[in-house]
Amino acid sequence: MNYQVLARKWRPHNFKEVVGQEHVVQSLINGLQHNRLHHAYLFTGTRGVGKTTLARILAKAINCENLQDNNPCDHCATCIEINEGRFLDLIEVDAASRTKVEDTRDLLDNVQYAPNQGRYKVYIIDEVHMLSGHSFNALLKTLEEPPAHVKFLLATTDPQKIPVTILSRCLQFNLKQLSPSQIFSQMAFILSQEKIDYEPAALKSLSRAADGSMRDGLSLLDQAIVYGNGKVNSNDVNNMLGTVAIQPIEDILHALVDSDAQAIINKVAELDDLSANFNDVLQQMLQVLHRSALSQHIPNFIDENFDNELIETIAQKLSAEDIQLFYQIGLMGQKDLTLAPDPRSGFEMVMLRMLTFKPARLGQKANHSHQLPTPSAPASKTTQQVVVTPAKPAPFESTESKSTPKQATTIADTSWLSMISAMKLTGMTKEFASHCALEAIDDKSCTLIINPNHIISTKAEESLQSALRKHTGSAGLKLNIKSTKTSIETPAVQLIKARENQQQAAINTIHSDNNIQALKDNFDARILPDTIEPVYPKEEE
Repeated sequence: MNYQVLARKWRPHNFKEVVGQEHVVQSLINGLQHNRLHHAYLFTGTRGVGKTTLARILAKAINCENLQDNNPCDHCATCIEINEGRFLDLIEVDAASRTKVEDTRDLLDNVQYAPNQGRYKVYIIDEVHMLSGHSFNALLKTLEEPPAHVKFLLATTDPQKIPVTILSRCLQFNLKQLSPSQIFSQMAFILSQEKIDYEPAALKSLSRAADGSMRDGLSLLDQAIVYGNGKVNSNDVNNMLGTVAIQPIEDILHALVDSDAQAIINKVAELDDLSANFNDVLQQMLQVLHRSALSQHIPNFIDENFDNELIETIAQKLSAEDIQLFYQIGLMGQKDLTLAPDPRSGFEMVMLRMLTFKPARLGQKANHSHQLPTPSAPASKTTQQVVVTPAKPAPFESTESKSTPKQATTIADTSWLSMISAMKLTGMTKEFASHCALEAIDDKSCTLIINPNHIISTKAEESLQSALRKHTGSAGLKLNIKSTKTSIETPAVQLIKARENQQQAAINTIHSDNNIQALKDNFDARILPDTIEPVYPKEEE
């Protein structure tokens, strides 16, 4: 007996077996239950999500002699003949190969005749958007006033190409792309029924590679079974798909956190030795960054398709701004991979771009600052653009201690900014704390004020309370957050003002520098204000 591919062997035969299209299935069942059947249905959606399958199931259901819970029984003569493709009243047409108006007219010539066997004569027209304009015109009149015994079931991947006059006469259902978890569950069920060993990690890779199409997923599963000699394991699937395991992705992300360019280049070289698909590697990085951003904003976020420990680690070590920056650079960098001399160099440039544009924090020097050499003699009088780093400005002093009311406490009075630095907060917790103002603190409680417009993260609040207890040595200290407007400047506001003052001081220093003035006089040089960057002082330990 010839082998039948999984996509055909496990094609649904009734509504209960359809995966991921509950919104469509429920509407069709309700129509069958109340005998409210439209004369024309249009199923739209991407490839492999079940458009033609649902049309065939509906054709069986409206002609079935013994419906069971509004599902075709698959045992009566009608169901058997439809399953075997020999039911005379089911006419299935591929519009992609019959686009001419003559074909459509030949098809519609028999519409007026009553069905031979079934209750209804059903026309399934697949890829209906491929019909010509004249073919649509020929179909229009029949769709508008069809005989009572005729049902039209149309399917298309591109509804925009169908004339609105046709669309307005059809009951339209848009089928959704399937999620990786839905494809994973169906694959696991099929393999268990086929008695084939598999690794869950391998099925997760296949379900993501299916890109929302069940048919594509089952085709990949067929290929994986053959590649693995009757088994489905992670190494074989990764080699087949040209993907890599999550470990190299984790190493690259940790290197980005540490700003370690050498580690990134070494890891990229290892991936190149494995003939990895760098576009796929970049996509996996974007998926991890996306879920890390969700983890920062949604407490107890869990994604069963990914390593949640990795996501939690990245969410804690990277600030929300860095994650958004890395994601945007990676997203735009996908287009550059096809333009680069080779995928590896394109991927390396995307990684280096992330490091280059990663904002320098307090205590870090910008790694792209350069000193301008003193000119000797002008070679020619041309316009120059000057990009300089000014002398180090004086560090700013926090003003919070002046604006914060004095607390009568048993803990030594100190500024909230210095407390944040002393607690060595990172990531989301540090961002949350810097947008708060200290109202009062003692050995029993700490009261902070936050702007009502700012989102309060439960995870960040718990982490901050734990850090305060450790800093103050008071295990019972309770953190209270008051959401109200206040005139007290938060550390975030102080830092912004300090940076603005430093930036202005740097600009003033450049304009008053004698060497810069000489360059302007001798070379017609001009200063680009946006390129002036102060050297920020290190944070005090």
